[in-house]
Amino acid sequence: MQPSEEIKSRLDIVDVIRDYIQLQAAGGNFRARCPFHQEKSPSFMVSPEKQIFHCFGCSKGGDVFSFVQEIEGITFIEALRLLAPKAGVTLKQEDPKTYSKRNRILDILDISRKYYHKVLMDSKAAEKARDYLEKRGLTEDTIEEWQVGYSQDSWDDLINILKERGFKDEEIFASGMSVKKEETGRYYNRFRGRIMFPINDVNANTVAFTARVSPEKEATEKMGKYINSPQTDVYDKSKVLFGLDKAKVTVKNQDYAILVEGQMDVITAHQNGFRNVVASSGTALTKEQLNLLKRFSNNIALAFDMDKAGIMAADRGIRETLREGMNIKIIEVPNGKDPDECIKNDLDGWVGALKNAKQMMQYYFDQTFTGLNISKIENIKKAQEKLLPIIAILPNKIERDFWISKFSQITNSDESVVREELSKILKNSEGNQYQDRNQVEVRKLENVSRTREDQLSQLLLSFAFKFPYLFEYLINNLPIEHLSGQENKAIYKKLIFYYNNNINNQETSSEFEYFEFRNWLLSDKEAKNQIEIENQLKLAEKLVLLIDKEFTGLDDENAKEGLIGMLKDLKAIHRKNKMKEIERMIVQLEANTDIDSEDEINGLMNELKYLSEN
Repeated sequence: MQPSEEIKSRLDIVDVIRDYIQLQAAGGNFRARCPFHQEKSPSFMVSPEKQIFHCFGCSKGGDVFSFVQEIEGITFIEALRLLAPKAGVTLKQEDPKTYSKRNRILDILDISRKYYHKVLMDSKAAEKARDYLEKRGLTEDTIEEWQVGYSQDSWDDLINILKERGFKDEEIFASGMSVKKEETGRYYNRFRGRIMFPINDVNANTVAFTARVSPEKEATEKMGKYINSPQTDVYDKSKVLFGLDKAKVTVKNQDYAILVEGQMDVITAHQNGFRNVVASSGTALTKEQLNLLKRFSNNIALAFDMDKAGIMAADRGIRETLREGMNIKIIEVPNGKDPDECIKNDLDGWVGALKNAKQMMQYYFDQTFTGLNISKIENIKKAQEKLLPIIAILPNKIERDFWISKFSQITNSDESVVREELSKILKNSEGNQYQDRNQVEVRKLENVSRTREDQLSQLLLSFAFKFPYLFEYLINNLPIEHLSGQENKAIYKKLIFYYNNNINNQETSSEFEYFEFRNWLLSDKEAKNQIEIENQLKLAEKLVLLIDKEFTGLDDENAKEGLIGMLKDLKAIHRKNKMKEIERMIVQLEANTDIDSEDEINGLMNELKYLSEN
C-alpha cells in the first residue's frame, strides 16, 4: 500500500477537519461554515462514509489531503509528512536530491531543537541557564513539554552535528541556524550561549527559535537580550502564533482564545492551567495570525502589556480582528504587569482580569472618555476622530447603532449629526472599503446565479448517489435533454452507461456503489483527457453531499416522493423553456419575408399547442 493510501485508511477525514473547524451533524454527514471563504450560512459538507468534503459556496472539495493542502497552503508531500504521524505511518527518508527544500529545513530545525534540549538538561555548561529557568518558575515538566534548550558558547558544535547527519552548509544557512562570514566564506552557529525557545507552527513542526542570552552574559552581550531566527522558507513571524500547536484543542473546546505578547507569558499561563493562551511574539497582530485563530474559535481576548507600545499593538490588533469579524475582548492586567508576572505573583488578580474582560468597544470608549472634559468642543472632535472610524468597521448594524447612540449620549450630540459624520467615513474609510469588498465577495459566493433548472438537475443526480435503489427509476423517467448544463448531462450519460453495463447485469452486481463508479470513472478509456476525468470526479463528489446539504435527514420513505416531485418540476421547466424557444423561432420566421416558411410556422404552432395542453 502506498503511504498516502495507508494514511487515508487510518485517518477519518471528520477527525482531521475537526482539528481546524467546528462541524455539526447533518444527516449521515457533517456541515460547517467554509474555512476557505466567508459565508453566513454553512455550505461546507463532509462525508465520513465517502471520506470527502465539498463546499457548495466556493466549490473547493476533495479528500483529506486536498483539505490539508488547501488550509495549510502546502504541497502534497508536505501534507503527507504532516498527516503521517497522526496516522501512525512511518515515511521512509527520500533521496536528498528529491527531498523538498522545505522538508530538509524542517529536519534541520527538529534536530537542532533536540540537541539544544539535551544540552540544557545534561550539560554542565547550561547550569546557570537551568538555575535561571527555575527562578522564573518553570518546572521540569514544563521545560520538557516546551522543549526549552541551551546553545553552547561554541562556533560550530551544532553545524558539525548537522553535517554528520548529511546536511550541507547551504542548507543549514537556509534554515537560519548558521551565519556566513563574508570575508572568509565560513559558517558559524547563529546562536551561542543562549537559552533556546523553539517556535512551532500550528502542526507542531519547529520552524524557528527565540534565543535569550544566558543571565551571566547579559552585561557584556552586544546583540541584545533576545534574538530570533531570520525569515526562512518555513518561518514568517507574521504567520505564526507561539503556542498555538499546544493551545488549539483547548481553544476549540472552550471556543475562546487569549492572546498575549510574550513567549514566557504563554508558557507560564499553560503551566498554571490556562491552556488557551497564545502569543504574537511581540509583533502587531496580522490577518494571517487571525486566520489561524479563526480555525478554532471566533472569540478572542487581548492581554497585551498596557504600556504605550502595548496599547498601540492592541489598537492594531483590534482593527484586524474587527475586519475578520471576530468577537473581541480586552483583558486589563492589574498594575500594568505582564501576564507572566501577574500569574506568578497575583493569580487572583489574573483570574479577576479574565472575568472582567471588557468588550472591545467598551474598552475603547473607556480609554477615550475617562478624564476627558467633554464640555470642550475640541475634545469631542478628538473623541469623534478616534471612535467613529472604529464604529464604522463594525460589521453588525445593530451593534453599530448601539455605539452611535452611546457616543451621542456621552457627548450630548445630535444623533442624526453623528450618523451623518459616520456616513462620510463609511464612504471613504479603509474600513468601509474592506467591508464593501467583503460583502461583494460574500454575495458572489453565496448568491451564485443558479437557476431553478440548475438546482433541480443536480439534486436529481444527487438522488442517484444517495439512494441507489432509486437509480433505475431515475434513469427510466429522466430524459437527458431535461437536464441543464453540459457537465450535468455528461455525468448523467456516464451514470446510464455504467448502469447498463455494470449494474443491470445479473452476472455482476445489482446495486450501485459510489466507490465502484468512481474507480470506473478513473479507468474510463473513452474520456478525452485527464482534466475531463478530474472534473467529473469533482462533480461526483459534490453530488454525493448535495442531498444532505439541501435536505438534512431525508430518509428512504420520503426519498421517492421527493424524487417524483422534482422530476415533475424539471419537466415543467423544460416544457416552458421549449415553448419560449418555439415562440422565438416563430417570430424569426415571420420576420423573414424572403422565404416561404408557412409550413414550418404551422408545424411549430402545432408543437406549441401540444406542449401547452400537456
